[in-house]
Amino acid sequence: MSETTARAQADVGRYVSDAWRDRYFAACDAVFALGAPAIAEQDVETSFGTTHVYRYEPDDPAARSRTPVVLVHGAGSCSAMWYPNTPTLSAERPVYAVDTPGDPGRSVQREPIHQPERAAQWLDETLDGLGLDRVHLVGTSYGGWLALNQAHRGPDRLASVTLLDPGGLEKVGLRFFVWIFAGLFATFAPRALRPRLAAWLDQPVLIMPELRTMIRTAVRAYRIRRPAPLPLSEAELTTIRTPLYLVLGKRSLLLHPERQRERVPRLIPGARAEIVTGTGHGPQIDHAEDVNRRMLAFMASVSVD
Repeated sequence: MSETTARAQADVGRYVSDAWRDRYFAACDAVFALGAPAIAEQDVETSFGTTHVYRYEPDDPAARSRTPVVLVHGAGSCSAMWYPNTPTLSAERPVYAVDTPGDPGRSVQREPIHQPERAAQWLDETLDGLGLDRVHLVGTSYGGWLALNQAHRGPDRLASVTLLDPGGLEKVGLRFFVWIFAGLFATFAPRALRPRLAAWLDQPVLIMPELRTMIRTAVRAYRIRRPAPLPLSEAELTTIRTPLYLVLGKRSLLLHPERQRERVPRLIPGARAEIVTGTGHGPQIDHAEDVNRRMLAFMASVSVD
């Protein structure tokens, strides 16, 4: 069943038409081409719809047996956003990049997953369908909320969790939404102004034609139908026992980096928290190789493989 024929619900995302869906897929493929080539794609059936997954593998046969990495992207995007990370990560471990149902991508949503219990069930069913019983889960922004929520509600399959400037730690404030809309409007600015706006807004999308096209097409093509997730309470955070690594952008507008660098290790035993300078909400894009190195080092430190 195509996304455009999925049951219409107020809280289920959808493409506005098959034509716009295909235009978005073409834009995504141009961004995917900037990263490592996926060796396979797979659709996993869950109670909430079909989850589309991209798989990457190391060239080294010995590395293929290591605990894999599962990547969960941010809101309004798809797995193509991991293009700066897939080459380095997949050189060391198998990597699975998941298109979240309810966001533009190749997954097909039939039921809402924004409630925390449903989100954890969806992700557990996806990992089960992939045959993965142990993973290093990495999430950014909204995907960070999904990963944090999984560490609280469904940690049995998790070897570790890495959160990249994530949701789930603070209520999403007005300043973040203003930044999002400012960045969107800036995509329409004259080419000569885009580098200056990109630096001012911490929006590399403005100076990369492929990213700019993908984001602009997503806004036209897809209707996201879910509320912003609520942050986990301090009581919920204290239940987490999965090894956790928090990476924050110093200029983040989603949360307050210094506050969370102190707060998260205090609430979650053994958690690590670091701030990356020279970036805002996208440390894994702005400083990809540095963040890739940090993530792999963390995974190696908590993994027995």
